[in-house]
Amino acid sequence: MHILVVEDEKKVAAFVRAGLEEQGFSVEVCHDGNTAAAIATTQAFDGIVMDIMLPGRDGLSIVRKLREGRNTVPVVLLTARGDLDERVEGLNLGADDYLAKPFSMTELIARLNAVLRRHNGGGLAMQSYSDLSLNLVSREVRRGETKIDLTPREFSLLECLLRRPGKVVTRVEISQTVWGHQFDAGTNFVDVAIQRLRRKVDDPFPRKLIQTVRGIGYALQTDT
Repeated sequence: MHILVVEDEKKVAAFVRAGLEEQGFSVEVCHDGNTAAAIATTQAFDGIVMDIMLPGRDGLSIVRKLREGRNTVPVVLLTARGDLDERVEGLNLGADDYLAKPFSMTELIARLNAVLRRHNGGGLAMQSYSDLSLNLVSREVRRGETKIDLTPREFSLLECLLRRPGKVVTRVEISQTVWGHQFDAGTNFVDVAIQRLRRKVDDPFPRKLIQTVRGIGYALQTDT
């Protein structure tokens, strides 16, 4: 899942980003309210973690702008511990939850997963193609009845392909989505990661799903 983190304290932002990426989330970070408002209203995110006190626009005004534009993306606000009025106002404006600073990464992940579950109908967010299924909340992967154990990075890579089944996903897109940086044509880290993923998702099964599109990237499609 693609998460926007809005936090002007760069050490805190780096801490949150690292913790979310360890759990397999794809993370984009910005440090001021004006940039956050522009990004949040023009790009698609599965969730937003946002400080209230920001340079430029504050977090509450961004929540208001999102909800007035009928954008229902889940938002977890980060607040100062004593700011009860701001927490109440944020929830009334349409924020889904809040967390007072200082906070533990474990609690932030738990709260974020909770609002993501609620946003997806209170149940399990599923992605599937052929006999492959991904539970985006429990992070369980199956081919048919067989459970497949993936690392967080492998899960994110498979999710990247599964969000566009039957369509080519370029190495550049994979690099930006899964690793969060520009693709270097002189390296083969995407190809190596795909090979490892294939060993778990394709090799034990007769029908192969991860197809190479030579010179471009990869596509999730059946080989028959």
